[in-house]
Amino acid sequence: MFQAHAALFLYATSPVHMGAGQAFGLIDNPIARERHCEHPVFPGSGLKGAIRHRFHALPGWREGQKGEHLLDRLFGPESQSGTLHAGAISLGDAQLVAFPLRSVKQGYVYATSAHALARTARLLAQLGIAGMPTTPDAPAAGKACVANAELLSGDKLHLEAFEYHNDSTQAGKLAAVADWLAGHALPTGEAHAFFRDKFARDLVLLADEDFNWFSKNATVVEPHVRIDDDTGAAAKTGLFYTENLPPETLMLGSLMASRERSGKGELEADAVLAQVTGAIDGQLLQIGGDATTGRGLVAARVLKHASL
Repeated sequence: MFQAHAALFLYATSPVHMGAGQAFGLIDNPIARERHCEHPVFPGSGLKGAIRHRFHALPGWREGQKGEHLLDRLFGPESQSGTLHAGAISLGDAQLVAFPLRSVKQGYVYATSAHALARTARLLAQLGIAGMPTTPDAPAAGKACVANAELLSGDKLHLEAFEYHNDSTQAGKLAAVADWLAGHALPTGEAHAFFRDKFARDLVLLADEDFNWFSKNATVVEPHVRIDDDTGAAAKTGLFYTENLPPETLMLGSLMASRERSGKGELEADAVLAQVTGAIDGQLLQIGGDATTGRGLVAARVLKHASL
């Protein structure tokens, strides 16, 4: 049972490939998705492994004051270490909050849906974080709600190759949610100021079915070739396609802690959570595959109830 909780927002600053491990369609290496809505997802097991790997070489994590491994104490020992105990930190799957889409006006927008926002509000409430404004009602299929009139051409919004009629009935609620998320979910610091302002201004609410379609079909799909080591040219059967989540995507997961169970220390749950939070909050993390080609870079922001 976990006694301490925090929300972990992850903002993609590069394409991210958290692989599904299997392919059924035309894409050879698809990203992981939730079964019921097909939204992209960062599995908690992958997040935990990526964060553990980041901390492996940091001073103070591999060796504690008495020689014990702080990394093993908090995340659990390696499978072949000869030591058996559960870790004190757990990461839940990160779910989709907002997805970037090309727009005729303002370059791109952050798209979301009533379903995605309701799930965000539910997870925050479960983690003890209050304050997120009321989720707006979903617009009808083929319509969209914008809070920034500069995104419109007349009364229409153009995203990718699609046209949506503007439904302004929920614009006030959408603007409140956008402003709250920009201030609490996106990375802090001057480097991200432009994106916080844009998120607050250019968050767009789509119907659930339209948002689901975009989150499935508007990802980054890149062709790759395998190079023959002998010839230096592309191998005859080496063409494959890899899917990535696009930069500027916002995801939300859970960070949970229990009392340390290694027997080598006596950290309580709050102290465990503080150790991990202090090491990842505001930091750039690498998750998923293709690290050597600059993929998987996300900016982490940890939000606890005391922060509000």
